[in-house]
Formats: sequence, structure tokens, C-alpha cells
Amino acid sequence: MLTSKLVRRLALPVAGGFLLLATTTHGQDDGSDDTTAHRASGPIRPAAAAAAMTVAPGYFLLPIMPGQQNFLAASMGELRPNHFHGGLDIKTASVINKPVYAAADGYISRLKQSSYGYGNVLYITHPNGLTTVYGHLNEFLGPVLAELRQRQYEKQTYELELFFEKGQFPVKRGEVVAKSGNTGGSAGPHLHWEVRDGQDRQLNPLEWGGFAEIHDHTGPILQALAVEPLGIAARVQGRFERTLLVPKVQPAPGAATVFPDTVACVGQVGLLLQGFDRFDQAWNKNGIQRVTVRVNGQPHYQHVIDAVPFPNGSRQVNNFVDYTYHLQSGRMLQKLWVDEGNDLPFYTPPGLGQGRLTVEPGKVYTVEYELADSYSNKATARLVLRGEPATDYAALLPKPAAMAAAKPLLRYDITRNLLRTVVTNALDTADVPANLTLRRASRQLALRPSYTKGRETTYLYDLRAGLPDSLVFGAVSKKFDRQVMIPAGQETSYTTPHLNLVFGPQTLFAPLYLNTAYRPATAAAPETWIVGSASTPLYLPLRITLRGRHLGRGRPTGVVQYQSVRPVPPLHRHQGPRRPPTGPARRAAALPGGRRFIGAGVV
Repeated sequence: MLTSKLVRRLALPVAGGFLLLATTTHGQDDGSDDTTAHRASGPIRPAAAAAAMTVAPGYFLLPIMPGQQNFLAASMGELRPNHFHGGLDIKTASVINKPVYAAADGYISRLKQSSYGYGNVLYITHPNGLTTVYGHLNEFLGPVLAELRQRQYEKQTYELELFFEKGQFPVKRGEVVAKSGNTGGSAGPHLHWEVRDGQDRQLNPLEWGGFAEIHDHTGPILQALAVEPLGIAARVQGRFERTLLVPKVQPAPGAATVFPDTVACVGQVGLLLQGFDRFDQAWNKNGIQRVTVRVNGQPHYQHVIDAVPFPNGSRQVNNFVDYTYHLQSGRMLQKLWVDEGNDLPFYTPPGLGQGRLTVEPGKVYTVEYELADSYSNKATARLVLRGEPATDYAALLPKPAAMAAAKPLLRYDITRNLLRTVVTNALDTADVPANLTLRRASRQLALRPSYTKGRETTYLYDLRAGLPDSLVFGAVSKKFDRQVMIPAGQETSYTTPHLNLVFGPQTLFAPLYLNTAYRPATAAAPETWIVGSASTPLYLPLRITLRGRHLGRGRPTGVVQYQSVRPVPPLHRHQGPRRPPTGPARRAAALPGGRRFIGAGVV
């Protein structure tokens, strides 16, 4: 047997006796390090509300090129793969070894020399209780460097983390404490700079009056809006599908965007938004700090990304956005409602479900959006929703001749707790769609059509009423591949003859309808385990124990893959290097039946 901890997303298919996970930790500037990553595996406390602004403007010195105009490559709270960006990325003119200045009086409380994550990183604690973090450094300076060298020789290791007491290494505002670099998971020379409070929340330093060196008179840019149904009775444009609204021409920074066409909908719907911000004279696409929504002139929703609990809150980005849609389309749509499993402290007013909009038939809803950055530059958008009752399915049927002699085709997917089954060519001899049959052992349920558009008839079913074994339409039958519903918020185990899964109380954001499969080795294909889908984000680890014919014999046969969200091609003999890469960001194990190396984590 092989047991491993798997983090962030459910697995891709596993091949060649390997469990391939679509996760991301090493190799990116993700604001993670060894110490905090271990702490993240425990229970998550509810996120605290952001503290009131307590820092006077000018308290912090910009730590790179103070007094000179400078530029940011990234802002606080940007939406990144698997995390919110936790600070400011300050440009260093594309070179290393720029002087790094202490942002305020304090003492060096921690440093770490590492080849991944923040790379070489320094922490300075200040009298007001805040800590500034300086990442991707090329070199430490002063007495703390001598201390690091001595400890490295003592422990005979390069990678080392040290903690210091107040008074050991005091620093003054403006003192040069390091040289900038490109170490760790950095993609280019810059300084990653954070401000954290005593609860380890990553704060937005631009909230305290900004910096004169960073010029910003440029407003955000709207890329798209979307409306999607959230309940079984909800419809958008007559369907149980998201409607995406993209301006024909991308608006100028700070421009007002008005969508001329109304969107017909009914029931409980969710609003979504995609956009970015820019600073003056820079082309980097930065995050939007504040989004406000008003409906018919009344406050409806607001989020402000000014304090991200670290590290657990940062991982909630995959629930803050529509993660599955991002994988499918490349668009990162922010949900403008508080979804299940989201306890981020961004929202006004706080609370689960806040931001959902119930549209009633016959009513009109004018939705106004305001996007703002930390310098209060704004952009606006306006959209009108029209409450339109769901049309009876029979009123939208195509002419029978258009579907004559066509064989029905059946497909399904799951959105939240709802099973959506679409049957193409579903008309029966009476020229109306027939019912869909859901079967479970000896029981069956006839499901009435929800609506028909063109050749396609859609059937909706709430899976909380029970999981079917199969879906049957006439002579067409399809096996339902989900074996069990795993609830969120509690520890749950699920066992098959080939694996055992343990979900912790904080593994899932929402209930999971789980599919697993096992394929024994054949002459043409290796032994394979399949667990879930890479499009399902996890919050905290899932523990998996594999059972198979060849596991536990000889060399390790389990590899946790931390890099890609796409399936890895099949393994072939004598493929790839004969020895694992030496860098920690590319550690791997030799795989039986071949010499290909994948991923960054070895079980």
C-alpha cells in the first residue's frame, strides 16, 4: 500500500502506478514557505475581520529606490493560481543587487535561505506590532549575515531558517539590510514586499496613503461580466447556464461601460466579473482592490481585498473565483457573492450567501458595478436584468420534422448539488420530450423536462435527494459515475477495494460528488487509479491510501505531482533523464517501467 497527503485539488488520472495530483506549491512566487505550509494542515479558524487602518501615512519607507519614481510588477491581493498575491512586487530595473532598505525601525526577527517560495527572505518586526517581509533577496547584509554563515557551517546545510529575539539585530528606518535578487520562485528580478499584522494577515501597504514613488492615476479595466443561475428554478436567458457579457471593444482604463441589452432571468442568480488594474507607465495587469455593486440604487455587495489571512485564507482564491470555468476557458471570473465554504474577511456586510440576487418575474433590476484600486481610481459598468418567468418547455419545441429519425444523445454534468442532463433529439412520437429515468437498484424516478431549446432538452435534479446508478432515456442508457457524496465540514472516509480516502473537516469547500476508478495493468496500459477531477479545488489535504498489485514492492511507486493541471502523457521506457533533477523545485522519483521524471514532490 502507498499512503500520501494530497493538497489543493483533486487528482488527475494516475498512470504507471503513479498518483498524479494537480496542485501547485514549489516553483512559483506563491508566498509559501516550509514553516507556514506545515501549519496550514491543521484546522482552520474563521477568518478575522480586517483591522482598522492604524498606520500613519509615511510610516513605511518604500524599500527599493526610495525618493525615486518606481513601478510595481504586482499589487496586493492579485488573483494568482491557488493564492492571492500577498504583497507588492517592486521592480528593480530588471537587475539584481539593488539596495534593500528597512521600511521602518525595528529588529530582524526571522530570515530564511531557500531555493523555492520566497527564496532568501528577511522579516523585520516593528514597534507597532507589524512585520515587513522582504523576499527573493540575492544577499543578506550586516551582522545577520555572519550569524547565518556560522549556523550554516554548524549544521552543514545551505537551506536554513533562523528566528531572532528583540534586540539581537536592531535596524533603523532606511538602513540597507540586503540586496535585491531573483531567488526562490521568482520569475524575474524584483523585491516581494509584504506587511503582516500579529495574526499573520497580509495587509495592503498602499491603503495608508500610498507611496509618492508609485504613480497611479489609471483606473481599472473591465473585461467581462457574467450572470449565472444558482438554484434549480433559476434561469438566465431561458437556460440553466451562465451568460457571459464581453464588451465589443475593451474599455479604456477608468471608463464607464454600459451593456445595452437586458438579460432575461428569474430566480436566484449570481453576478461575476473579470477585470484588471494598471499603474501609470506600466503594462503589468494588476489586481482590483475593491468591487462594489448596487441594485436599483441600493447597496447590494462589496468586497475589499485589504487583509488576507496567511496562509489558509490565501488558498481560498479557488473559491473566490469560478475555478472550474477558469480551467476551461482561461477567464478568471470573480464571484460577486459569498459562496459556500468562503469565510474570507473581505465582504460588507459579511455572511454566507451575501451578494446572491433573487430576480422576480415582471421586475427590472439595474445593476451598477464600481471597480476601484488602492489610489481610488475607478471604473464603472451598468447592466439591466429583466425578470422573466421560465417558459414552459413545450412552448419552445422545434418542428418535429427537424428531429425525425435522429438518435437521442445523452450527456450530463454537475453544478453544485444539481445534476444537469442534456438529451439531444429528445422528442417522442407525441412531439413532446419524454421523461428521463433515474435508476437506483430496483427503484426509478421519472424526471420531467426542465426546458427545451432547439434540439436539446435539459433535465435538472437535486442530488441531495439521492444518487442514481444510471440515467436512461428510451434505449439510451448511461452509467452515473459518482459513487458517493462527501459532505464538507466533517471528517469522512470512503473505501473501495483499491483505495481509501480520508477527507478532513476542512478538505472541501462544498459537498463533493466523488468518482473513483481503478484499471489493472495490461500489456498496453499501466496500472491506473483515478480519483475525482482536477477541476475540483480542495482547501486542505486529502489523504489517499492506494492498494494495487505492485505497490510496496521495491522502489517507491507513488509520486505527488505539484506542477501541472493538465494530464501527463503516458510513460514509456527509457524516457527522460536517468537521475532526478537536483533542484528542490524539480525533485522526483524514478518511475518503474521508465525513466521519466515528473513533478516536485516525492512520496
